[in-house]
Amino acid sequence: MAKPKAAARSAGRPKVDNPELREHLLDVALKSFAASGVTATSVRSIAADAGVNAALLSYYFGNKAEVVEAVFDERIAPVLSQFFLHLFAMEGDIQQFTTAFVIGIGELVEAHPWYPALWVREVLCEGGALRELAVARLAAATPLVTMRFVDAQRDGELNAALDPTEMVMTLLGLTLVPAAGAPLWQATSGGPAASTARRTQHVLSLLQRGLS
Repeated sequence: MAKPKAAARSAGRPKVDNPELREHLLDVALKSFAASGVTATSVRSIAADAGVNAALLSYYFGNKAEVVEAVFDERIAPVLSQFFLHLFAMEGDIQQFTTAFVIGIGELVEAHPWYPALWVREVLCEGGALRELAVARLAAATPLVTMRFVDAQRDGELNAALDPTEMVMTLLGLTLVPAAGAPLWQATSGGPAASTARRTQHVLSLLQRGLS
């Protein structure tokens, strides 16, 4: 008697799951989001860049929203967790805490060059595709950083003329924004590209000694 035929796999479904392929797809999606923006990047373009068909990408992640969430949770969030882990481990006064913040962002940018442009475009700017995810995932950590500045001002460590609730955004403006805008600045100014270490030292000098 003839054996019954096995049920056909749906299009794009692999014979077995491949964790390495899934990691590769995440890396390609992250690179595409950083280069072109989340909104401008389609599932089909990610699949093409990864050398697979769109059905395979859908098998691993479902729709585009799930791809975006997976990239945030598995590529972006771990980077932020490491930054906050080191920052909150810092003991000392507010000057040392601020220095750790600036150096930490510099190290993050050096290790993950895709981060500044992606974060500025997709989180800081209105309508960014990662803003809601960032707000939800960072709801606990960001206020703790702000409270360090609030407490420091209360204890007389922070200049009374400063607004402690604006310090996080101010520091991001001094660190992430210049890193994100570096290619444009270099193209328009004609000057040499500043290294991450040089930008970090510039910010620290500005914070510690002002303009004098």
